[in-house]
Amino acid sequence: MSTLDPEERQAIVEAVRDFTETRIAPHAVEWDQAHHFPVDVLAEAGTLGLGAIYAREDVGGSGLGRSEAVLIFEELARGDVAVAAYISIHNMAVWMIDTFGTDEQRRRWVPHLAGMEHLASYCLTEPDAGSDAGSLRTSARRDGDDWVLSGTKQFISGAGASSVYVVMARTGEPGPRGISAFVVPAEAPGLSFGAEEQKMGWHAQPTRQVVMDDVRVPADHLLGSEGQGFTIAMRGLNGGRLNIAACSLGGAQWAVDRAAAHLTTRHAFGGPLADQQGLVFALADAQIELQAARCMLRDAAARLDAEDPQAAVVVAGAKRFVTDAGWRAANTALQLHGGYGYLAEYGIEKVVRDLRVHQILEGTNEIMRVIVGRALIQGAA
Repeated sequence: MSTLDPEERQAIVEAVRDFTETRIAPHAVEWDQAHHFPVDVLAEAGTLGLGAIYAREDVGGSGLGRSEAVLIFEELARGDVAVAAYISIHNMAVWMIDTFGTDEQRRRWVPHLAGMEHLASYCLTEPDAGSDAGSLRTSARRDGDDWVLSGTKQFISGAGASSVYVVMARTGEPGPRGISAFVVPAEAPGLSFGAEEQKMGWHAQPTRQVVMDDVRVPADHLLGSEGQGFTIAMRGLNGGRLNIAACSLGGAQWAVDRAAAHLTTRHAFGGPLADQQGLVFALADAQIELQAARCMLRDAAARLDAEDPQAAVVVAGAKRFVTDAGWRAANTALQLHGGYGYLAEYGIEKVVRDLRVHQILEGTNEIMRVIVGRALIQGAA
């Protein structure tokens, strides 16, 4: 947990903002259209400490808290939502290794991941196990001094480009308690990847299946203890949900800011569009929702930093609210641009496409409602 004072935190935000404005934002539309994964720019981000934001400093991490992370991801997403979201996923995998790994595992993998010269992917979802992650079928069996993994993971960001894959596999009984976590290096024999998925958005990061055909890894690649994998996965997702919400907030705020500028420069009916009260009201409602989302997100991050027992429930509620509000705000910004919003060169339609998936990944927003609703019912029982 970070103990930064406000000035130190602001200095970090400004450094990330400068990096985003100079190295990410100018290329966002180009990367989207070319389906280009900017690994060189990710390595530059690593030199700023963005590859291991909340990993410990003894292995190259930045040692920051979740409260700093949501500020960082909001800034990154103002430049490119898809790139920011991949950095979030990378950080989630790095945090798992740093938090649950042995000292030897941490020192073996985290330093290179922290600098982002090596990239990481998180492998939980399967073709038949999305929201119901506890029913995953990928198996890991012990064979002497090795574990042998077989199965397929679906929708894996960075697959084929990453050096390290944090994989959840079944080592025991059915259900969550039979799942363990493994660190699988890209060079492991039997590891392969599907074709790159053709997606609605997130074009600046690759998404593929990760296929394991009797992939053999040494026993010391088990992360945490046997049967702890589901807990590791869910705890990782708490931070991932905050980050992806922050990415929604940053992308949506960028779009709303552009819409405000458009209303002042575009003329119709004898004056600027800003004279049309109905349009100004739509813009105001979008901004009000984003400000409410920002407050909710920062509260959830502070609770996770403070290890509040209810943090997971608050995080789930924040993820649902912020990602829904972000997509609505971006869609409003597109509408306020009229036909120009539909043109790729303005970047608004890209943000709308990129933000849509945030209502699905890291736990669908329907599942977030289940988590909050069940907590309420249990509290009333």
